[in-house]
Amino acid sequence: MSYETNHLVHALRAHTAPDSVFIRGDKPMTYASFFEGAEQMAAALKIAPGDRVAMQVGKSVEALQLYLATVMAGGIFLPLNPAYTDAELRYFLEDATPAVFVQEPEKHRNWMVRTATTLSELAENGSAGFTPVPRRGEDLAAILYTSGTTGRSKGAMLSHRALASNARVLKDYWQFTQDDVLIHALPVFHTHGLFVATNVALLAGASLEFLPKFDAKQILEAMPRATTLMGVPTFYTRLLKESGLERASENMRLFISGSAPLLAQTHKAWEARTGHVILERYGMTETNMNTSNPYNGKRKAGTVGLPLPGVDLRIDAPQGEIGGIEVRGENVFSGYWNMPEKTAEELRPDGWFITGDLGQLDEEGYVTIVGRNKDLIISGGFNIYPKEVEEVLDRLDGVTESAVVGVPDDDLGEKVVAVIVASKPLNAKEILENTSQHLARYKCPRDVVLVDMLPRNTMGKVQKNELRARYS
Repeated sequence: MSYETNHLVHALRAHTAPDSVFIRGDKPMTYASFFEGAEQMAAALKIAPGDRVAMQVGKSVEALQLYLATVMAGGIFLPLNPAYTDAELRYFLEDATPAVFVQEPEKHRNWMVRTATTLSELAENGSAGFTPVPRRGEDLAAILYTSGTTGRSKGAMLSHRALASNARVLKDYWQFTQDDVLIHALPVFHTHGLFVATNVALLAGASLEFLPKFDAKQILEAMPRATTLMGVPTFYTRLLKESGLERASENMRLFISGSAPLLAQTHKAWEARTGHVILERYGMTETNMNTSNPYNGKRKAGTVGLPLPGVDLRIDAPQGEIGGIEVRGENVFSGYWNMPEKTAEELRPDGWFITGDLGQLDEEGYVTIVGRNKDLIISGGFNIYPKEVEEVLDRLDGVTESAVVGVPDDDLGEKVVAVIVASKPLNAKEILENTSQHLARYKCPRDVVLVDMLPRNTMGKVQKNELRARYS
């Protein structure tokens, strides 16, 4: 089967050996079988070019095949978090108006879409020998909705070229080959698990240890027969608590972390335990990956590395100072679905995307992410960057992790509140006194709240909007 006319599928299939194993485990699957299954689903979809195919299912190999099937059929793939409620689903379905909606059998019902179906029905009703629909680089391949921490969720439109070009760069930059075995324990409704992990593996002709979800013991068991792991910081903090990590990781060549900030202390603890230096990178729904610490070269704890080849990055502040991050490149999205005004606000006519992230560049060009623009605290007219305060708090004995937010204050406009997870009893007054020794008075927390855990989304990011609402 020739895929040359379909930009993304051709890129993902071009260098794979049909008989080599793509999915390892109890039910191994070759590349040939994987793509044949995707072709059958593509035939069963019966969509027109540009139609949206929404999916809300648990993680499975068949879910990955549906992604490829949609793109083969000329459609636009719309993965949705299985945890979304009916009210949340209604917004996405009304906004994206998919032609096909694929759900689990127990949830399967008519959502006023043209076709409501399941993965098994698609697999059973398809036929072999599907010819991929021609698609150019600028045609859309997917829409991924942002988390919507402020206002409505926005549908980031991702083209064939954006996904293919970014996967090529990452494969080369991280030196993936057909000899690699990637432990895949990420969800597949998010850019990290779907477009970074899966696309890079496909492009390299690598194999996947395909796990249904994160399980520390399962990952340790898989490490001796694997070479790489992509994860979020929570993966690494939990794996550090497991005995046998040192021996299990001996065969591994690369550990990658993203989707949320990796604490410098986790970075150092991992190196001390395993001898491996975690490679941290930076990306987002709208752009896939923008920067990465080098494969060969210095991996700096607390930074997300250097701009990737083909990605331009600038900060609207002098070198060493904090400013807004903007990026430009083939990896950047095409705009927000049904939101031309929002697109015009954030995507400049010359291709520069205003990320909304705050960062700084050091003298070697490494990028440090300070936080989101919306998380900036303005207290008494002074700008306060939460990360700076969090780094001081995280160094305190007994502090496991912290999150700093601003809440409304009649006098100051906003006041600083520190939300802390502790490993032992702590005294709030002592915490406040300690921070005043390291930070200017206006940056110090006015209140300290001790909690058992911080609220996080499925990718491990702390949900500061929830903390602001809770403590306002």
